[in-house]
Amino acid sequence: MLTYFQAIILGLLQGVSELFPISSLGHSVLLPPLAGWQIDQTHGAFLSFLVLTHLATALVLLGFFWRDWLNLLMGLFRSVRRGRLAPGDTQERLIWLLLVSTVPAGLIGLALQKKIELLFAAPAIVAIALALNGLVLYLTERMRKPDEAEGEPDDRRLAALTWRQAVLIGLAQCLALIPGFSRTGISMAGGLLTGLNHENALRYAFLLATPIILAAAVLKLPGLFLQGAAGLGPALAGAAAAAFSAFLAIQFLTRYFRARTLMPFACYCTIGGILYLSWLVY
Repeated sequence: MLTYFQAIILGLLQGVSELFPISSLGHSVLLPPLAGWQIDQTHGAFLSFLVLTHLATALVLLGFFWRDWLNLLMGLFRSVRRGRLAPGDTQERLIWLLLVSTVPAGLIGLALQKKIELLFAAPAIVAIALALNGLVLYLTERMRKPDEAEGEPDDRRLAALTWRQAVLIGLAQCLALIPGFSRTGISMAGGLLTGLNHENALRYAFLLATPIILAAAVLKLPGLFLQGAAGLGPALAGAAAAAFSAFLAIQFLTRYFRARTLMPFACYCTIGGILYLSWLVY
């Protein structure tokens, strides 16, 4: 279904747009028609290709934050062995907050999986969702109360989130199941509205993205191998491209949000979605 060139371009785009708050799925749906590529975007092979590029991005996130995940998993084991959370243990509480935030998108994603996949053949809906994603980011920046100074992320502040706030961030992440809404952007928006600064909101969004992307890959990757060796080569090339661009994106964003906001991404998504929709109409 995909040539090596198409797979690499889509992979590079996915690695950047998955971590930037601009929707990787949205761009993966909108680019092929815009470029004139004859691709069946509802075919299982294309969906499995997207999952593989997402897996590559998740592995880069896991590698980038491997020390953090090691500490979090040790905290999880400690709490399970003890049967309760230790007062003042930041890592124990943070890992359970992340798990609580993961549940809503996991359950809704499984329940609506087939319906969501149909949206890959609906670029007009995806363009509208992209524009709405930008509107959500804009409104978040206007509505949030900047109670915290920007600076280095602090896990103690993340662990101070309430269980209710963790659920709300998880529910916000459910919007990212719709191509056009950004997982990073929506998760950051939820975090910012709870009072987190941009650095902490980005860190929580990155940590939150890892388990759900890995879980989706476990469910979908077998479909890629069922398509045979012909589609496997381009898919692996696309995944390598996604991993490369994702690494660069993490390096950039962890510096960018020390002093900047979501506003440029909000403008990009809103204007881009409207222009794409106009192109489809005319």
